[in-house]
Amino acid sequence: MNHVAPEAFFLPAHSAAGGQRYCLYQPAAGVCRGALLYVPPFAEEMNKSRRMAALLALELARQGIATVRIDLHGCGDSSGDFADARWESWRDDVGLASAWLERRSGHRPALLGLRLGALLAMDYAANAPEADAPRRLILWQPVLDGATFLTQFLRLRTAGAMMSAAGAADNSTAALRTMLAAGRPLEVAGYELSPQLTLAIDGLKLAPLGRAGCALHWFDVGQPGRALSPATAKALASLRERGVEVDMTAIDGPAFWGSQEIATCQPLLEASAALAPCFAMESADAL
Repeated sequence: MNHVAPEAFFLPAHSAAGGQRYCLYQPAAGVCRGALLYVPPFAEEMNKSRRMAALLALELARQGIATVRIDLHGCGDSSGDFADARWESWRDDVGLASAWLERRSGHRPALLGLRLGALLAMDYAANAPEADAPRRLILWQPVLDGATFLTQFLRLRTAGAMMSAAGAADNSTAALRTMLAAGRPLEVAGYELSPQLTLAIDGLKLAPLGRAGCALHWFDVGQPGRALSPATAKALASLRERGVEVDMTAIDGPAFWGSQEIATCQPLLEASAALAPCFAMESADAL
């Protein structure tokens, strides 16, 4: 079955951030049986992952699943600069795109989040009204702890400073965090971080955001034969203890979101596309 070409459009944002959000809508080929919203990762990881998101959208379209890929506030072709981005506006964007996709497709969308996008999808699902909450989330290599993720991102600036005459004395992660706490924005790897955004990320952990009634499909990507990390095992146990349905799958493949060259992970695409019947089932049950 031939796929239908994706449709690019700008979605007006009604939140305090305002402006427009650039979206790509991939219609289902034939009868639409379900819907999926892709929530992108942070900063350059978003650009590295565009090919994977596009390939998944095409495969799902062949199975009757419509998708939307959105550039969040201050990212990509959406309104605003990265310095303008706020966690709250990103969460609003998820709700905005999800509502549009539901109206267009006739189905309650599942959410698929990659890395920090997975944490954002979880945060949206945890806080959404029951009438709007997704019934199923797909997590691609989710960030478990916002503070740890932020520290790792700040190290990009520390590493860059060590290679320059300025040195790293004032660019340790502790010093950078002090600057942010004092209300000073920082440029890291070409992205200007606002103190407001970093404060919000700093306070988030994945496990407490699990919502009973919202099933999770968690994909852990890495080298063959690896053991589950203690942090991942702890988060899984915490979610299950709270009554959240979690299905964990280990996928052997490259960390495409952080590779120098654009990379794909075919096993992850195949495993995610195999969930298409679940998206259709949840969409029908939710409406």
